Amino acid sequence: MEREIIEKINNIFVEEFEVNAEQISPDASLKETLDLDSLDYIDLVVLTEVNFGCKVKPEDFNNIKTFQDFYQYIGAHAKAKV
Repeated sequence: MEREIIEKINNIFVEEFEVNAEQISPDASLKETLDLDSLDYIDLVVLTEVNFGCKVKPEDFNNIKTFQDFYQYIGAHAKAKV
């Protein structure tokens, strides 16, 4: 996993979702840490598409539980360079 992708993702979470950087760890729950509701998921999909060139499908979130899951998903699907 490229360190740049992880850093960019974490920066997005801190800036856009106002989460404390210290709360972000690979094993932490994405939904609970970011306190995501349905509108936040839409924001996350849009930010992912804009920053990485990939769209997260709603059904894909069923398998994305932790930050590490999200990092791996983006790493596998990203089209845009970090």
